[in-house]
Amino acid sequence: MRRSDRKKQHHFKGWWIGLLVVVVLAGIGGAFFAFNGHHSLTTSKPQHINLVALGDSLTEGVGDEKKQGGYVSQIKSKLESKQNVKVSTANYGVAGNRSDQIEKRLKTQPKFQKTLKNADVIVMTVGGNDLFQRLQQEMFVSSTTTVKKDMSTALDTYQDKLTSLMTEIRKVNPKAPLFLYSIYNPVYVYFANVSLISQSVADYNEAAKKTAQADGHAYFVDINHDLSDGQYNTKAKRAKLVKQNKNVNGQGLNLARYNDVMSEQHKNSNIYISNDDHFHPNHKGYGIMTNHLYKVMMAHRDQWER
Repeated sequence: MRRSDRKKQHHFKGWWIGLLVVVVLAGIGGAFFAFNGHHSLTTSKPQHINLVALGDSLTEGVGDEKKQGGYVSQIKSKLESKQNVKVSTANYGVAGNRSDQIEKRLKTQPKFQKTLKNADVIVMTVGGNDLFQRLQQEMFVSSTTTVKKDMSTALDTYQDKLTSLMTEIRKVNPKAPLFLYSIYNPVYVYFANVSLISQSVADYNEAAKKTAQADGHAYFVDINHDLSDGQYNTKAKRAKLVKQNKNVNGQGLNLARYNDVMSEQHKNSNIYISNDDHFHPNHKGYGIMTNHLYKVMMAHRDQWER
């Protein structure tokens, strides 16, 4: 082979080796970049989320025996531990508030308005007091027909009030996703045979779900069966509960019988409901609320992640 040919061959071989080196280095560099790019997502400065909670005693955290603030503190901890976010919370829950009272506070409290306006996420509990304050009045009504008529009217009134409250919230903050909790039957394990309560809870929840859907940026968080049923969470266990409570419920729902049962440390106590008042969630119950909220938030994370 002539020297010139050997020189050309050597040059050609060197060119291919150089190209191969470039390709390998590019691959290594790409892999390094991909790894570092992925790694940077988990080590970069956390996203900051302003979460504003409003509503009644369930938002205030009544019943949490650990005095840790109920679901508001728990969802903050869960988001920060599982997601790359830093969460600031503001709690505007007031025990005993009905839907119209929550709206009145929002309309008349500038600080409440300012905080809500800056919210990235809104969470609300509402409806429990609307319903149960009405049910307490119906305990004194002996006519079944009258009770059904009264509860139907009360349901229509509640839906109007909830719509008004949602409208007021959207005047202040039109875009932040709103997570609306359902209500539940806190005395189901004591009055499993009294259909008036469970059916009323279901009706109020259906009204709330429709109101959330109409909003477009609101999402329903259903805690009804988990908190109402407690440890009686299978068909067989519920049937046994109904049988056990046959005598308890035989007199129907009346104020005297209700007070008798509530004053006893009844053996069918719900493990998720506070034994102090037989109404509000305990710390475990707020954990159930938190888990459901987290799941719905993750399903709609595109609404609050930036």
